[in-house]
Amino acid sequence: MTKKNVGIIGYGSMGKMLFEKFSAYGSSFIENVFVSNRTKEKLSAVDESKICSTNLKLAAACDVIFVCVRPADIKSVLEEIKPCINEEKILVSLNGSVSFGNIQKIIDCKIAKVIPSVTAEINKSQTLICYNPRVQPEDKTYMVKILETIGNVIELPEEEMGMGSELVSCMPGFIASIFDVISDSAKKHTKIPEQQIVNMVLNTITSTGMLMLEKNMSFKEVVERVATKGGITQEGTAVVYSNFPETADELFCKTLEKRRITAENAEKSFNS
Repeated sequence: MTKKNVGIIGYGSMGKMLFEKFSAYGSSFIENVFVSNRTKEKLSAVDESKICSTNLKLAAACDVIFVCVRPADIKSVLEEIKPCINEEKILVSLNGSVSFGNIQKIIDCKIAKVIPSVTAEINKSQTLICYNPRVQPEDKTYMVKILETIGNVIELPEEEMGMGSELVSCMPGFIASIFDVISDSAKKHTKIPEQQIVNMVLNTITSTGMLMLEKNMSFKEVVERVATKGGITQEGTAVVYSNFPETADELFCKTLEKRRITAENAEKSFNS
């Protein structure tokens, strides 16, 4: 597979993570990794040979360009780099709210949309990706290879990227908040130190996930294994199944509605 130059526009938390991961693990598929950022001070720790002074220079030097900027800035960035985007380059948006249709109003080229997870920090991301029709099979193979440096890659249709994001990108936050509540509740009923409670819960979450994946078990199968009829665990799982569905439904209703509004605002910005 031919090595390519990969560029990162935007050195926020996600741009920095991709730059560091691609630099460390992408040598088999990446010739060089370049970065540009509006605030130059943020790049003080980056090798000067990897810094492009403008987004346009980065786009000219790279075969794959990751745009890791806020929704409010993406239109201006696309307009800036448009002169250097040809039919061979792949433009990658990390903004789930900006549709292919909106991007193509500025640049009609090969486009991928990528949604990593915070778990990319430990190379365990469930990274979502979708492509516009211009992207060729060999381009898709390349994209999967470089993104596998941060975890698994899951291809979805563009219209499913919203719910997909809830399940992989937002889910670490959902999971952390759920078990934060559980840990706080547990503290009310025990003298076990707080950090020990957290460690017990975290290790149990991790090992349960590993058990399910290795044994190909469903959630309900785990419940059946642990919650014997008339037993203590059954009392607890009955509470969850009785009370939590309403919370879960509200969670997705709220987040998907917020996602819809954000997409509408992005649409307005591209039409203005």
